[in-house]
Amino acid sequence: MSKKNVIRSLAAAVLFLGGMPFVGTPRALAEDTPKATAEAPKPLEAYRLDFSINELEDGKKINTRQYSMNLTKDQPQEIKIGTRVPVEIKQGDFDYLDVGTNLSGRLAVHNDQLELIVHAEMSNFAIPEQAQSHESHPLIRQLKIGGGTLVLLGKPMVIGVADDPNSKRQFELEVTVTKIR
Repeated sequence: MSKKNVIRSLAAAVLFLGGMPFVGTPRALAEDTPKATAEAPKPLEAYRLDFSINELEDGKKINTRQYSMNLTKDQPQEIKIGTRVPVEIKQGDFDYLDVGTNLSGRLAVHNDQLELIVHAEMSNFAIPEQAQSHESHPLIRQLKIGGGTLVLLGKPMVIGVADDPNSKRQFELEVTVTKIR
């Protein structure tokens, strides 16, 4: 092989192998480690959800129950208040029914917009006049409201309204989202 061909072969090998990392070389180690990004990680943002469950009759507010929870984005939270009632499902086997108020909320970001996902469930024992003789089994009344909406920070948002089928009353779920930090 001539001297020119040897030099050409070495030059081609250097060009070809120059782009390939060798195990244990500083270049290989530098390429294996993640590159530092120009952006620092974003700090967590904390929010407070203030729930109001409003009871209305003929358009007038007659009762309001209020609940609050703090949360961060994509971390669901819940509030449960009530009673666990044992219910016999078959001879000697019992299951438990939650009666009371259950609220859950989660904030998520979609296309740089903050979305609120909420579920509310309220249940109670029917008053004796509405029970219509169901022996010793409790009759439970239940109301559920849930859904998602875009957040308007600091503004009360009505998530849902439901009529009570046993009266002229309505129940309204209202949520206010406030940024804490």
